[in-house]
Amino acid sequence: MKQSAIVIPGDTPEISWHIPVLEFAGPHANAVPKVYIQAALHANELPGVAALHLLCARLGDAEAAGMIRGDITIVPQANPIGAAQAHFGEMKGRFDLGSRGNYNRDFPLIASSARHELLLGLDRLTAPERLKRELLHRALGADLVLDLHCDDESLPYAYIDSAFWPEASDLASALQMDAVFLSDGESSAFEEAVSYAWKQERGGKDFLLPGRLSVTVELRGRRDVGPNVARRDADGLWAFLQARGIVEGDAPALEPYSGPAFALDTIEMIKAPVPGTVLFHRDIGERVEAGDLLAVLIPRPGFPEHDVEVRAPQAGLVVTRSSARFARRRDDLMKIGCAGNTGAGRKSGALED
Repeated sequence: MKQSAIVIPGDTPEISWHIPVLEFAGPHANAVPKVYIQAALHANELPGVAALHLLCARLGDAEAAGMIRGDITIVPQANPIGAAQAHFGEMKGRFDLGSRGNYNRDFPLIASSARHELLLGLDRLTAPERLKRELLHRALGADLVLDLHCDDESLPYAYIDSAFWPEASDLASALQMDAVFLSDGESSAFEEAVSYAWKQERGGKDFLLPGRLSVTVELRGRRDVGPNVARRDADGLWAFLQARGIVEGDAPALEPYSGPAFALDTIEMIKAPVPGTVLFHRDIGERVEAGDLLAVLIPRPGFPEHDVEVRAPQAGLVVTRSSARFARRRDDLMKIGCAGNTGAGRKSGALED
């Protein structure tokens, strides 16, 4: 295993950030896909950190046994800038406190042939901007790119550009996902910046990309960090690497993925119509019918006549739920994957800011 670090100079004197990078080299690097996996770009999303910690130990043993066929790069905790940003005792790892920018938005949209230009003129950029360019530069050197995140309270699912589907169903099977969201490649998130770069080499966005993959994996919810789930996710990543021929082994063939694949236009984003205390009536993993009661909001405690019911606009699967039990007006409460298009008029791009 080769160890190195990405060094990001801070935006105040005498501060810098060091991001460990672990590289496992195989003798057949030109014959099998190159892999890049990172976790905790949203620094407070830690299930992927735990999974990669266990996976790296397994890859170290495999390298010693000569079982690794292709090159694998792991960045097990990709955002120390966000990890250091706490406010009143809580890590604020999704948004940069200085710029207010989402760490998983505003990645440069370039062609992959311009990959090395990402590292030009870095001294003019802020630390979060440099971080994004350094990570994207490394990812564009790979063929298979996995960005490990999690949601709030959530089933395991993934955002997968339809350019990779259904070929990417082996990843959904290996990680035992309960759902897949087929994205449209129209945002500036990390995984879509990678696929955008590849598509530019093919002449535009409406192309399949066989043998490639760039995906955001949502490993359940923020509290789902522990030895059992980490081991399950590390096993799933290992099974995926075996299925793609990157590591050797005698693992059984993956079962075909049998879960739903929802286009983003069919994801009902359930929002709070009024502010107040939230009483959820349905949980993640439950199937609901149109009109089912999802939650009750209490805007005026002590005055039940002002309670507001939130009901399902159509039938579907509750994939995520907010862990907060107080909502501001228009806060997200749930994501429900449905068969029909939402009537909310979704804009292209990411579902959330």
